Amino acid sequence: MAETASSVPGYLRPYLRARRARGVASLLWDDRRAQRVRFEAIARICPLAGAHVLDVGCGRADLLRFLLARGIAPSRYTGLEAQPWLAREARAALVGEGRIVVADFVRQPAKLRVGADAIVFSGSLNLLSSAQFYRALERAWAATGRWLVFNFLSSPMLTGDECLMWRRRDSVLAFARKAAATVRVDEGYEDGDCSVSMKKRGSGPD
Repeated sequence: MAETASSVPGYLRPYLRARRARGVASLLWDDRRAQRVRFEAIARICPLAGAHVLDVGCGRADLLRFLLARGIAPSRYTGLEAQPWLAREARAALVGEGRIVVADFVRQPAKLRVGADAIVFSGSLNLLSSAQFYRALERAWAATGRWLVFNFLSSPMLTGDECLMWRRRDSVLAFARKAAATVRVDEGYEDGDCSVSMKKRGSGPD
């Protein structure tokens, strides 16, 4: 059955509306640079080479393409994507051992438990309510083997469209520092955006 605005949760409807847009605009990025600088921040603060990476809200698996183009090869890649049309395009990007799972991480949190060393959210938290945002991070933190890395809008500067949500930087960092042994922060790439990595205690060297 075809998806309609009434058949998907509110946080996914902007993607349904943007489906006919070209390129990264269909993923709600302003342009390719906006996506790339966030991927670069993720790669700077979280060691993904040789790791089983779970890319939550993977879209077309652009993160995998980005990593491989820079010689950062995960040992395994799993993409989690709620939109079947994007999941189909993501499967075409797979290289080596990997898979794409069609699932909504908000409604199906058990799908986060794939044995990943690192769980990544890039842009996929920006449409969630505050309760959904923190619940998703808590569930991902419980599911990851070593690392959780994510970016979020840290001020209203980039929200633009009313569907995008921002979080107070200090509140997000307080959450991260309470849970993790090591917290890294990168926010010099784009005013109003922040990337955070969290490493589990006793999970070995970086």
